[in-house]
Amino acid sequence: MRHAAPGIRTLRQATGAVGALALMALGAAPAVAADPAPTPHLVLGDMAPKVDGLKPGGTYDVAPVSFTNTGTAALDKVYLQYSVTRGLSHTELPSNCVRYDVGSYDELPEKSYAICEFDQTVEPGVVYAPEKALTLNVLDYALHDELRVVVDVDGSLPGDETGRPVPGTGPAVKLVEKPDATPAEPGSGEHEGWDDANISVNAANTADLQLTGNKLSGKVGDTVSLEVKLTNAGPGWVLGELDNSVTKIRVTIPAGTTVTKEAPCTKVRAGVYECGTAQRWLKENAVEKRTFKLRIDKAVTGAKASAKLTGQARPYDKNPENDSLTIPLDVTGGSSDNGGGSAGTDGGSSSTGGDSGTSTSGGSGSGGSTTSGGSSSAGTSGSSTTADGDLASTGSGATLPLAGAAAAAVAVGAGTVLVVRRRRTAQ
Repeated sequence: MRHAAPGIRTLRQATGAVGALALMALGAAPAVAADPAPTPHLVLGDMAPKVDGLKPGGTYDVAPVSFTNTGTAALDKVYLQYSVTRGLSHTELPSNCVRYDVGSYDELPEKSYAICEFDQTVEPGVVYAPEKALTLNVLDYALHDELRVVVDVDGSLPGDETGRPVPGTGPAVKLVEKPDATPAEPGSGEHEGWDDANISVNAANTADLQLTGNKLSGKVGDTVSLEVKLTNAGPGWVLGELDNSVTKIRVTIPAGTTVTKEAPCTKVRAGVYECGTAQRWLKENAVEKRTFKLRIDKAVTGAKASAKLTGQARPYDKNPENDSLTIPLDVTGGSSDNGGGSAGTDGGSSSTGGDSGTSTSGGSGSGGSTTSGGSSSAGTSGSSTTADGDLASTGSGATLPLAGAAAAAVAVGAGTVLVVRRRRTAQ
């Protein structure tokens, strides 16, 4: 082990002693804390939550946006932000504003943001508003759109790296006092340093949602594709409610067939599926497909697939005739069977045993179901019972009890490991 030279060690000891005395002196001195900066508070004035009847191809003058500084100190700068969904667009912006166009992500549709900076003193207890209201374009495909207004002290950006700033080119706009307006009460703000308002902007427009499908034809034993298409023929785009599908498609599988591959839909009951849209919006001319693979087990007289739109009300869709369809199943060769097949009908009753669970991604429940005839069928993907009660080829046979016993053994083992781990954690 290396040792420090005596002279260096002495110097280090002396330095350490001086440092310790200095720290003790600092600790003995009374602490003087700086006064915290006052918390800024901004409150928007009242704005109508809904605007109706705008004309596609026209413009929309946003109602004057006013706000109050409900804090205790003056602010030297504030920002106003206006964000709109794709049926609306910004006109020429003042030079103290910047536009960001942001694409869709997660559950949010594409939007355009205008962020305006007002570099001037904003006194507490005074109502301010821009000297000129903002004007928006109402595009030809506008239908149901959203406008969000934010006032804040930071000028927060949209947060998407792909959005590039586009500076405004019009004359700068200032804030002016509104002496006749009633200021918001101190402490009435819900947020620290910002406030927002959301406005539903609706145009006098329509959107024609249409269902179409392909022909179904094949021999017994063949696997065929059932394809259902949802098309928004416009002219408007459709923006649905947050966390909800624009519409839903109820698909009924033809009798005498077995689903061998499901579309990404929810199984309502045997032979009946419900399919939502990929997002909460459908652009004009957008097409979404849902495809099922069907094995033709036998020929059944009058067998057909069907589909219809369900879900949210669609007052914008003025053509209900194309909101449903029927697709006959043409089985070539073999004799027809008048008995009902395994697939369910939209108006029929479900199995008496009931599914143990419904898959939201197209898979059926793992627990299986018991049909009214009494025969048991496993809840495998797309399997269904035939008219005589036999299990479909995708179901389980005599190996089911063995599989159940193995699963139970695995569950017991997992529970033992979990108990041991919990005891170790507690120790």
